[in-house]
Formats: sequence, structure tokens, C-alpha cells
Amino acid sequence: MSDDEPIAEALACRGLAYSFGETRAVDGLDLTVAAGEVFGLLGPNGAGKTTAIRCITTLLPVPAGMVRVFGHDPARERMAVRRLLGYVPQQLSADASLTGRENVALFARVFDVGRRERADRVAQALEAVDLTEAADRMAGTYSGGMIRRLELAQALVSAPRLLMLDEPTIGLDPIARTSVWDHINAVRAATGMTVLVTTHYMDEADQYCDRVALMHRGRIRALGTPEALKADLRDRRGGTGAPTLEDVFRDVAGSGLDAQGGEFRDVRRTRRTASRVS
Repeated sequence: MSDDEPIAEALACRGLAYSFGETRAVDGLDLTVAAGEVFGLLGPNGAGKTTAIRCITTLLPVPAGMVRVFGHDPARERMAVRRLLGYVPQQLSADASLTGRENVALFARVFDVGRRERADRVAQALEAVDLTEAADRMAGTYSGGMIRRLELAQALVSAPRLLMLDEPTIGLDPIARTSVWDHINAVRAATGMTVLVTTHYMDEADQYCDRVALMHRGRIRALGTPEALKADLRDRRGGTGAPTLEDVFRDVAGSGLDAQGGEFRDVRRTRRTASRVS
């Protein structure tokens, strides 16, 4: 692709807004994700990240014109958008009473994968996350890292063009976290898939994301490559030191401990999820 050729947009949000009663969870979000990139949406609990993802994935209704996924508007083309997406939520979505294969097959049906190709697609998704040998075991016997990889397989079975990951490695040990990211990157390299991820692990965002946006109180407060954001903070500090992405996070979000946007509720839910996958 030449420098003059326009970059295809996988996702575009223009003035995206969503409220729960009087609480403005997302407040005029402007965001563009280029096709093929890994984009990190960062911010403290209550910043509006999960709400924004739920709007993009059609789980929350928004007016026409606020969101486009590869040119499709979720408000008008909900099923068309869903066919383009894979989604791994914060909360565990695998059924412990089903085998790994049955869990992925269930998602294949939900995402309207054709009956004739369903078995092959399920097998391919399980192979992509290295769960072929464990595919016929009950998911309740899986480790936390295996569960997260199973959920990734569930999201991949529909061959999505845009994969949405909401805290995909929450509660996992460093080895399991690396394993999940290795599988995400392998699928991305093979398919050209676009990835949007939220994470509180700044080392993950720094290592794996092409660009990141720092969100606070429903809006984007900083946007750029991890290196550019760190360099900007270093310059504002007078050129001394070597800031980390965590330093940038703290600079943008402050303590992040005020009671805006249901943060205590989000913290409680995050801790509960972490305890389930540990």
C-alpha cells in the first residue's frame, strides 16, 4: 500500500454516546480503527470502554450514524455487523457442562455458520488456539488459560474480520497471558483480522498494540502509538526519565478512583471474573 492510498477503516465511531439513566457512560466518542491493526482501548474502571464495545457489537442500541463496522451501520444492519464480528467479553461465556467442541459448535450456530461447513470451522477454531487434544473434555475441567483460549475459539469460529476482546487475559498468570496473545497474533497473521482489545495490563498494550487510545469519563483523552505517547509525556516532563505506558495512563486518568460511571460495580465484577479464571 502506498503512502497516498487511503487506509481502510475497520471501525469508525462518530460522536458515540450512551447513558444509563442520568449517567453518561460514553460521551461523544470519536474513534477510528484501521483494517488489520491491533488497537488498544485503555482506561480506568468506569471509563466507558465496555459500554462502547457493547454499542459496537450491537448489544446496546445506538442511533444511526454513530458507528460503522467495515462500512455497515449497526443501527440499520445489525445482522450484517454481527457476521463481521467476534467478541470475547469480560465475563466467562463458556459452559462448563459442555465439552470444548460443543461450546464452539454452539457459537457456530449462533453466528449462522452454514451446517455443511460447521464441523470443519469448529475444528479449525479449536486448532487455532491449540485445544484440539482437549476438545472433547468438559470445559469445567479446563484451566483458566484454556477457558480463555476456548472463548477465543468461540469468537473465531465465524471467521470474523474484527475481533473484539474485553479484558481477554484478566486473572491469568503471565505464561497463560502470553499463550493467549500468541494465539491471537497467529490468527491475525494468517487472516489479516483486525483486533480491538481492552486491557488493564499496560505491558500487553505496549507490546502488542499498534495504537492505543486512553479513555476517561466516556471520552478519548489521548491517542497514538505507545512509543509516541511515552515520548510526548517525556517531553512534557522536560525530556528526563523514561516513562512507561502505565505512566501515560496515570497522567491521563489520574487516580481513576472517583465514583463516576459505576466504577465500584465494575471493580466488583472484574474481581469476581478474575477469581473464576484463576
